[in-house]
Amino acid sequence: MAERYDGKQTVPVGEIAKEQGVSEKYLEQLFLKLRRSKLIQSVRGAQGGYMLDRPPEEIAVASVVESLEGDITFADCLSPGGCRNKGSCPTHELWSRLKGSIDEILEDTTLADLLKKNTATESAGDESGNGCCSSR
Repeated sequence: MAERYDGKQTVPVGEIAKEQGVSEKYLEQLFLKLRRSKLIQSVRGAQGGYMLDRPPEEIAVASVVESLEGDITFADCLSPGGCRNKGSCPTHELWSRLKGSIDEILEDTTLADLLKKNTATESAGDESGNGCCSSR
């Protein structure tokens, strides 16, 4: 969707499913979460499909991850319930710093940034279009 974003044209869910090698049903579940978070919008009808709610330059990867996965937490001590052993735990500070770093990277990276990196990879020799995480 981000690659094709022009603010007007939708992409049919079946087309996205085929390109990504996932089921339409699975995508619909993901898209429901993304719609609720106002990251994408759907259009019904013959020319229906999905499109980003705003330009890829304005959507942080953090928003997508939060919408689909919730808050990323590596250790129970960083969960909303907190840590009983915060003062004496030798790894609490490590997990806290790691989470802070990851959150910062996700906030600072937009969908447009990911597209630029993908384009650079393709022009550097990976003509398949299959990124490291692609299921194609």
